[in-house]
Amino acid sequence: REHYEAQLMATAGMDEDDDLFAPIIVGARRRAVWLGINLLTAFLASATIGLFENVLSQVVALAVLMPIVASMGGIAGSQSLTLMIRGMAMGQISAGNVVSLLKNELGIGALNGVLWAMVIGLIAGWWFDDVIMGIIIGCAILINMAMAAIAGVMVPMILQKFNQDAALSGSVILTTVTDVVGFFTFLGLATILYL
Repeated sequence: REHYEAQLMATAGMDEDDDLFAPIIVGARRRAVWLGINLLTAFLASATIGLFENVLSQVVALAVLMPIVASMGGIAGSQSLTLMIRGMAMGQISAGNVVSLLKNELGIGALNGVLWAMVIGLIAGWWFDDVIMGIIIGCAILINMAMAAIAGVMVPMILQKFNQDAALSGSVILTTVTDVVGFFTFLGLATILYL
């Protein structure tokens, strides 16, 4: 059993002793690097929001609804990312099945995107008594969930190519993608339709 677990960890580029049971200083240093990268990417998401300061100041509802767009994309992407990392650890992912997995996850993301875009669009339209707001958030949800599915598959594959631990760093990159795409789509559509 120990040998099998060691093989699983090795296929994910991890060493159980070096990662899970690492001394506090070593573990903190490895994680601190990705926390620092996360801080930089959070500034990127904030800068994206700053591009749309004009529309945000005019349509306050956008600020209320922005977290929904980021959250839905983040969770959808995390689901794909988690499945990919587990598949990589178990040796189920190969160059031959990545395109098929990508199509499958994109289909799931698009289907869930349509479902939740309608639900959230209807709720937002009713809540703010604004059909345009419902359309804007619905479109942003659909686009962000599709992008989240793509990122959830591609991020761990790219990290593996660069010999990085996708389990440790994948969520940082995924969050950046879903935040930036979600905010840009949501606020960009609002700018087009409101200004």
